[in-house]
Amino acid sequence: MSGVANKLVTNKKLEGASSVMRAITHPLRLKLIGFIDQSRRINVNKIYKSLKMEQSVASQHLRILREDNLVKAERNGKLIYYTVNYPKLQAVADGVNKFIPG
Repeated sequence: MSGVANKLVTNKKLEGASSVMRAITHPLRLKLIGFIDQSRRINVNKIYKSLKMEQSVASQHLRILREDNLVKAERNGKLIYYTVNYPKLQAVADGVNKFIPG
């Protein structure tokens, strides 16, 4: 990469963007984001029961979404509640739309 490109795009930024795009484009994770969006705030037990998936599978995919800051988790006693991180999703959408216009 040229000197200018190195200042604009670092490997760390590219790796972060790649991770977010992998997280957000996976069909099951898209389904999870959509389900959480419809519910606004929902606990993990209701997520995997409503979507008829194994608890371990739901937890694995929710962990990926949390790590990339696409959903937020809040513990309330024994339950963990999830909400969509709308500002992060908007930032991702804005970035994609700038990169691939139209």
